[in-house]
Amino acid sequence: MAIVGIMLCSPAYSQTPTLRAERELFAAVNQARRAYGLSPLRWDESLATAARRHAKVMAERGSAQHGFEGEPSLSARVKQAGAHFSWLSENVIQGPSPEFIHVQFMKSPPHRANILDRDMDSIGIGVVEQRGQLFAVEDLSQAR
Repeated sequence: MAIVGIMLCSPAYSQTPTLRAERELFAAVNQARRAYGLSPLRWDESLATAARRHAKVMAERGSAQHGFEGEPSLSARVKQAGAHFSWLSENVIQGPSPEFIHVQFMKSPPHRANILDRDMDSIGIGVVEQRGQLFAVEDLSQAR
């Protein structure tokens, strides 16, 4: 867990607005989990790589969707990024700020269920900014 803190607090990390948004969403997810008596999720850089790649595609297409024609499936995207998992879920959205994004996820029963899934133990988050909108992807997994 200490390694995650060091990685997320490095000066280069905190200077990038989209990476700062990823860090804020990561903190918000774990705060919500703790509020429900659940263990915090570990940051997984492979999941984050897959999430960032998909967030980039969403921003290019101007739409928050789980998949686009010609794009690999969630499972394939995560495997290509090097993640190993036995269970996987994904939240996608676009919005003006990390705070707005997290509130919307928590208001949505399926997204909230992904965040509060007690079987999940890892997360990677990708955020891409396009014309004032943040395109965010949270890839959650039960690591294998």
